[in-house]
Order: sequence, then C-alpha cells, then structure tokens
Amino acid sequence: MAFNPPAIIESLDQEGRGVTHVEGKAIFIEGALPGETVTYSSYRKKPTYEFARIEQVLRESPNRTKPQCPHFGMCGGCALQHVELSTQVASKQRMLEDNLWHIAKVKPESMLPPIIGPAWGYRHKARLRARYVPMKGRVLVGFNEKHSSYVADMKECHVLPPHISALIVPLQELLAKLSIRDRMPQVEVAVGESVSVLVFRVLEPIEPADEPLIREFADQYGVQVWLQSKGPETATPFHPLDAPQLSYSLPEYDLVYPFMPTEFTQVNPYINRVMIRRAMALLDPHPGERIADFFCGLGNFTLPIARKGASVLGMEGSSALLRRANESAERNGLSHAVEFREADLFEKTADSLAALGHFDKWLIDPPRDGALELIKAIEDHTAPQRIVYVSCNPATLARDAGVLVQVKGYRMLAAGVINMFPHTAHVESIALFEKHVS
Repeated sequence: MAFNPPAIIESLDQEGRGVTHVEGKAIFIEGALPGETVTYSSYRKKPTYEFARIEQVLRESPNRTKPQCPHFGMCGGCALQHVELSTQVASKQRMLEDNLWHIAKVKPESMLPPIIGPAWGYRHKARLRARYVPMKGRVLVGFNEKHSSYVADMKECHVLPPHISALIVPLQELLAKLSIRDRMPQVEVAVGESVSVLVFRVLEPIEPADEPLIREFADQYGVQVWLQSKGPETATPFHPLDAPQLSYSLPEYDLVYPFMPTEFTQVNPYINRVMIRRAMALLDPHPGERIADFFCGLGNFTLPIARKGASVLGMEGSSALLRRANESAERNGLSHAVEFREADLFEKTADSLAALGHFDKWLIDPPRDGALELIKAIEDHTAPQRIVYVSCNPATLARDAGVLVQVKGYRMLAAGVINMFPHTAHVESIALFEKHVS
C-alpha cells in the first residue's frame, strides 16, 4: 500500500468517495469529503485512476460529523455516516444534475425540493448475511464487511428499526444452537405495520430438535419466523402460524397493501408515502383519463392513481407481484378501475406498445437498468402527454431522459432526489416530462 502527498478533495463520487486529481489521474478516497485536505494510501492503481483510503484529515470539512454506528467503516451497509445529513442530500442532488448534463446534455427546467425523512431506523426490508465461523464458535449475522464477502461482526444496526437491530445478537445466539448453523446463509427481514417477519434461508431441512428453539425465539421477541428452502416462492411461515399478514398502508389514499416477506416493496415506508404524494402531484390524474403504470410491482403507484379516478393499466414482469397487485386492488375496492398485465418491458416494441392503445399519461418506475426499450418504442400516436419517471439509478435516468428530450420531443420540466436510503450513496429520484407542443 503506497502513501501519497496531501490532496484537496473536489467532490463525492457515486459511491460516496472523495474525488481528487493528481497529475491528471482521478483518485477516489474513501472517507474524504469535499473541501478537505487529506493524506491517503492507495490500495488499487490503474493507469487513469486509483482507489485509496483516508489516512489523516489535515483540514476538516464543516460538514463532517461523527458516525452514530460503532460499526461504520467496517460494515459495508453505509457509506456516508460521516457526512452531515443535509450535505448527503445536497451531494445526491448534484449527482443527479451532473448525470443528466454529462450523459444526456439535459437540464430540468426546475429542480424539485428533495424528499427527506427519518435518518435512522428507516429500513423495513433487509437481507442479512449469516455465517458460521468455527474458529470463533459463533454465527455472525449482519451485512457484509466493506469490500469483502465476509460478514461484519455486528451487534447493532442503526438504519434498521430499533426492535430489529436489538435482534442481531439474539439471532447470532439462536443460529449457533441450530443443527444446520453452517447451512443458513441468510436472514431476510420484512417489517409490516402489524408484524415483523424473519425469513431463514435453509439449505437443508431443520432437525426436530431445532423447532422448539425457533418457536421460543419467535415468541420471546414477538416476530414471525418463515423458512425458505430454495427460491423466494418456497418461503413459508413456520411460527407462529396465526400471525397477522404483512402489510403497509397509504392513509392519504385509504389504501392497505398486503405482501409476502420475499416480495419487493420499498424499504423506507416513510419516504414511500411522500414519494407517492409527489408523484401524484406531478402526474395529476383525473377521472376520465387512461394512465399506464409501467414496472408497477404490487401496485404501489397504480392504486393511488386509480383512487384519483383515472383508469389504470399496470404492467410488470413478475407474475407473483401481479397476483399481489390484483389482491390489493380487490381488497381496496379498485378492481373496476385497474387492470394488470404481465409483460417483459425490456423488450417492448413500437407495435406491442401501440397494441395497448393510447394513454394520456405514463408513470414509469423501472429497476436500475432503466426503461430504454420502452421509451424508444414511443411514436407520435402512442406518445403520452405527460410522463413521471421514478428512478433508482441517475445514470440510466439520464440516458432515458436524453432519448425523451432529444429524440421523442419531450421537455424535462422538473427533477429532484428522493433520499430513500440515508447514509448510503444510493440515489433515487423523480422527474417530470411533458410532450413539447410546437
């Protein structure tokens, strides 16, 4: 590992590392903040860039703060706990703007105020790794160490709800007692409004002697334990069997969504409510309009649109999520206003899009790969007047925005960040496009 002269940090990159340049080479320094002067040691060198770790802060940024978690720096779950929260959000906003401009040469006509919420205890969905360490005679439960496949030796996690964080040590003790402690690689956490579920990934069936230990744990800590032998569809409740169903709600729209613990839902229910309010304000659905919700999942946006009086088609590639979406529509009395269809939206063509009929407006909420093929399929007769695009990757949003603005004739009226994952470098955002009328 090589030591280097002091450097002045210019910005943060998309992983939360400080960026500086030395003789034309970009240096990415973990733990460094813009405006700081630091010394650093390089651990990976390439011809045009290096990765490094901070050694000493010679001039400290006023935006530096003390991390709340004692495991910060060792655990790979968070990257930005050393950065004051408003600075984290401002950095993500700059990252969004930079991606839009450098990738697509697009600037929003206005920047939306960032969507922010609780900084701690927000993560209601998580996959914790579990690993039996014979040399220690222990099972570790937590996130991976930074830059490693090893499980971090954790006792707490401040981004998890407090009652889940408090289970990390008891979980370690429970799993160490089980006969298949070396065949349980993962514990998935799902927190609903009436129940918290732990899904044990079991590579072999548990032994009869394990069953009372798991039941006692579930009863003592007020959780429901599920077992998953193979894919997500194999997850089944183990104990207690009479627990309430997992669900989350959107009180503003009088909606309740049931879900399975292995199904995708937004990890941050507080931000999800504000995000949906923002999306509805931008989309502005009205009775009589026909609206498409692409990548609809279990109907997180579909049902609020329907509640506003519009007719909605939700499309999604997962049949399991569509079954849940139909269940939620029926439960909330909206089956008459929504239709769900299964489709591979990454292979959409102009013809298959035209076959769906005309839509007044679109809402798009794709995974990290974005929605390029869907957007490329837009033609004049299928072009909606308004598109609200919810993104979890600023680079693919920028790429798709370039096509919408420069090829398809849309204006990018507004964009802004959604701080769904405080203390991480993950950037979620929302953007509004309208068809240009000459």
